[in-house]
Amino acid sequence: MKNKLIKSTIILVIGGFFTKVLGMIIKIIMTRKMGPEGIGIYMLLLPTFSLFIALAQLGFPIAISKLVADNNHNNKKLVFSIIPVSMFLNIIILVFLFFSSHFIAEELLHEPRSYYGLICMGFVLPFISISSILRGYFFGKEKMLPHVISNITEDVIRLIILFIGIPIFLRYGIEFAVAFVVLSNIISECTSIFVLFFFLPKHFSISKQDFTPESTAIKEVFSISIPSTAGRLIGSIGYFLEPIILTSTLLQIGYNNQFIVTEYGIISGYVMPLLLLPSFFTGAISQALLPIVSKSYGSGQKKYAKTKIKQAIFFSLLIGIPVTIIFLIWPEIPLRIIYNTNEGLEYIIFMAPICLLHYIQAPLTSSLQAMGKAKEAMLGTLGGTIIRTILLYLCCLLKIGMWGLIIATSSNIIYVTFHQYKHVKKYLQ
Repeated sequence: MKNKLIKSTIILVIGGFFTKVLGMIIKIIMTRKMGPEGIGIYMLLLPTFSLFIALAQLGFPIAISKLVADNNHNNKKLVFSIIPVSMFLNIIILVFLFFSSHFIAEELLHEPRSYYGLICMGFVLPFISISSILRGYFFGKEKMLPHVISNITEDVIRLIILFIGIPIFLRYGIEFAVAFVVLSNIISECTSIFVLFFFLPKHFSISKQDFTPESTAIKEVFSISIPSTAGRLIGSIGYFLEPIILTSTLLQIGYNNQFIVTEYGIISGYVMPLLLLPSFFTGAISQALLPIVSKSYGSGQKKYAKTKIKQAIFFSLLIGIPVTIIFLIWPEIPLRIIYNTNEGLEYIIFMAPICLLHYIQAPLTSSLQAMGKAKEAMLGTLGGTIIRTILLYLCCLLKIGMWGLIIATSSNIIYVTFHQYKHVKKYLQ
């Protein structure tokens, strides 16, 4: 058990490195083929996509991971009895999107060309939900290799699809190219599901009875998933409101739509992905940390849990500090290498030191969830989201352009990180 955090982290970091590189290549292809306007529309859609992914998953992956790690259940029954519940939820979301997409595109996002992308989301969500539930099972078993291989395979397939498909759909209009990018997730997620099934135990068989919901298992899953997903939903709602508040307020005070879409595309498409580049490392640590802290804290080994959390924070800073220095001194180099642009330099320099806190936020939040303190993690996210939303609106009124978004995002990172740290420290005393 002592070496499992390091071993799991190494596997996830290596896999995360490859998927991050592939993700960057995908982003480069999208950016160069669709241009700032196309990527801007796609980035306007992403907060809505994230919100519906959070709703569709409903915290099931985290709950499955924790319950499998506890090893007190029939894991096959646990996993497959929750899939029908998940599919029912996804059908409701699909119907809702079908009837509300026009309103969201025109009245909330103020971008009619996002309509087809919104419709496509509903068809993608069931596949994302199934693959995330299967990943939760493997995380609970502390088997990281299936997750890594499925992610790499998924990204390779998506890269090929986008490279071939975007130019074809651009002929029909930029809105169809954006919708195609969203829809491409179906094929990539199906690939991921197939790979994950390949890693299930030998002589593994599935019958109709396995998909029959078991009330006890569902109650246990919901008892963990609801508090866990509440925090993510709050964050996703804040993220969903971001472009709505931003576009509405900036249009109201005199900025034109072209400026908003382009600048939002620069921040969401170039600046934030670059600043959050180390997140593949901190995300790997968080995923590896959850089952270890869950077991040790549950058995009363607080000292051991504390040691592992400190180790996770140390590893996060080990990569975060050098990257932050690069972003502060030579921000134009990674921007030019990855995106072939110099747009967003001033935003990167301002946010780089603040994002150092973000790199340790994920392990802290994961630790709270592993200790069964998902409510505390949720309250931290809620407080940060409220602060971010209020500041975003007020700063936009100051006529400082996209700096309102930068200030609001930075304030959220600072508040949430310190809140999670305070409560992790409290429960380990």
